Amino acid sequence: MVKIRTKRKIVSVRHSIFHFGSAVRDSMIKEPYSLKRLFGSDLLAGLTVGIIAIPLSMALAIASGVSPEYGLYTALVAGIVISLTGGSRFSVSGPTAAFVVILYPVAQTYGPAGLCVASVLCGFFLLIMAAGRLGRLIQFIPIEVTLGFTMGIGIVIAVLQVKDFLGLDVAMPESFIDKIIVLCSNLDSFKWGDAVVGITTLAVLVGWSKLKLKVPGHLPAVVVGTALSWVLVNYCDQSIATIGTRFHYLNPDGTQGNGIPPFMPHFLLPWELPGPNGGTLTWDYATIKALIVAAFSMAVLGAIESLLCAVVLDGMTNTRHHSNGELFGQGLGNIIAPFLGGITSTAAIARSAANVKAGGTSPMAAVWHSVLVLVSILCFAPVLSMLPLAAMSALLFLVAYNMSEWRKVVNLAKTAPRTDVVIMICCIFCTVVFDMVVAISFGIIMASIIFMRDMARMTKIHDLSIHKHISEKLNVDYEAYGIAGPLFFASAERVFRKLRHELIDEKGLILDFSAVNMLDAGGNHCLDQFCNDMKNRGVTLVITCVQYQPMKAMVKSKFAEKHPEVKFEKTLDDALQFSMESYTTIQK
Repeated sequence: MVKIRTKRKIVSVRHSIFHFGSAVRDSMIKEPYSLKRLFGSDLLAGLTVGIIAIPLSMALAIASGVSPEYGLYTALVAGIVISLTGGSRFSVSGPTAAFVVILYPVAQTYGPAGLCVASVLCGFFLLIMAAGRLGRLIQFIPIEVTLGFTMGIGIVIAVLQVKDFLGLDVAMPESFIDKIIVLCSNLDSFKWGDAVVGITTLAVLVGWSKLKLKVPGHLPAVVVGTALSWVLVNYCDQSIATIGTRFHYLNPDGTQGNGIPPFMPHFLLPWELPGPNGGTLTWDYATIKALIVAAFSMAVLGAIESLLCAVVLDGMTNTRHHSNGELFGQGLGNIIAPFLGGITSTAAIARSAANVKAGGTSPMAAVWHSVLVLVSILCFAPVLSMLPLAAMSALLFLVAYNMSEWRKVVNLAKTAPRTDVVIMICCIFCTVVFDMVVAISFGIIMASIIFMRDMARMTKIHDLSIHKHISEKLNVDYEAYGIAGPLFFASAERVFRKLRHELIDEKGLILDFSAVNMLDAGGNHCLDQFCNDMKNRGVTLVITCVQYQPMKAMVKSKFAEKHPEVKFEKTLDDALQFSMESYTTIQK
C-alpha cells in the first residue's frame, strides 16, 4: 500500500512539473492539426495579435524603465516558449501592464541587469509553485482584492504616462505622491506638439474601438500619431520625442545606433547587462535581498494574471486549462527570456482575448505572433524607431483604462456588502501608495479575518427542549441544546460561554452535534475546558450525532481518554433515552 501511494505521488509531481506541451497536445487531441489551421485561422489570429503586441511591447518596456527592444524580445521569446509549454491553448504571453508597478522601481534602482536577474528568479519561483501544485489557489483570492489591485495598477500606469504624453522634461520620483506633486507643478511646461500627437493617437484608438472592426486599432492609431509627428517636426518646427531620439544601442562593430536594434537577440548573461546608470550591477546582501523580494512579487502577480487569463479564456472557448502546467510554462518562459534580452512576462488578457476573437485554435497562433515580432525587428526597426513616445503613452492610457475595470468596481461598490467595498478601497490605496504585494497581502488577510468573523457569527446554539416531542422524552433534570455551525477558534469560546450561562442547576446536558460540520484545534480546546467545567459542576454531559470530521478530530486528540465521564450516543433519541434511564435510576 505504501509503495502504491508513493508511486502515485511521484506521478502526480511529474505531472505538475513536467507538463511540457500540454496545451499543444490537448489541441491536437481534440481536433487533428492540419496545414489549413496552421496557415489559416492560427496564422490570421497570430498576425492580428502581433499587430497589437508590437507597439504595446515597446510601450510597456519603456513604462517599465528599459529600452523598447526589451519588450519586443520578451514578446518574441516568451511568446514561443510559454505557448508551447504552458497549460492554456489560447494564452498569448509577453510584457503586461500589471508588471509596470513592480518592474519600474527595480529598473530605476538596479538597471536592466537587476531587472533581468529578478525575472530569472521569478521564473524559478513559478516553477516551485507549479511543483507545489498551487495553481488552484487562485480561487482563494476574493474578487474585491483582484479588482482593487487591478484598479490601483491602472491608476499608477496612467500617472506614469503623463510625462511623455505631454512632453514634460521632468525626473519622476519614486513615491506616488511625489510623482503627482512633480507633474502638477510642471504642467505649464508641456510641449504642445507632444500633447497633440498623444491626444490624436488616443482619439483614434477610442474612435476605432467604436467601429467594431476585426482589425485592432493599435496599428492605425500609431501610424496616425507617427505621421502627425513627422508633419509637426518638418513643417511646424516642433521637437517631438521619439524612440529613436531617446534610446540608443551598440552595433556589433561598436558604433552607436538610435532606436530599435535591427538584429535578432543574442544569448547573454542577465547579470552582465548594464546596471544602475549604465554601470555595473554591484552584488551585495542588500541587492540580492531586494531582487529576491521583487522576484517573488513578480511571481505572485504573474501567477495571478496568467491563471485569471486562462479562466477568462476557458469561459470564452468552453475549454479547460491546466493550472499547474500554465505555471510551469510561465516559469520556463521567464527563465529563458532574460538570457535573450527579455524581461518578466505573463499571459496578457487583452492579447489572448484578441487571439480567440480572431479565430486562434491552438498555441501556434501565439507562435505566429512571435514570428511577426521577429520580422518587425529585422525588417522594420528604422520605422519602429520613428514612433513618438506620446503615441506610446496614448496606448498605455487605453491599457490602464481597460485594466482598471471601473465598471466592475462601481458595480461592486453599489451591490456588495460594505466590508467588501472597504477591502477593495484599501487594496486600491495600498497598490497606489505602496505596492501590489502589500495590497494583495493586506486584502487577503483583511478578507480572511472578516470571513472568519462572519463564520463565527453563523455558529449558534438552540434549545431543543422547546420542541414538544423532545421535551416529553427528556429528563426533567436535563437540558438539550443543538449546536449549528463550525466549532473553530473564532466561534467555539463564544458558543460554550453562552452554554454555561444557560445552565442553572441542571444535572445533565445533551449536546446535539448533528449540525457541527467542523471542529479544529481551537474548538477542541474550548470543548475540553467546557467538559472540565461540567465535571466540576457535577453535570452529566451527553454528546450525540457527531459527524465524521469532528469525530476524527476528537479521536486524534484522545478526547475519550481525557474525558471518560462524557457519554456518546449515536442518535438524539438514544441520548433522550439515556436521560430517562438516569431519571429512573435516581427515582429507584
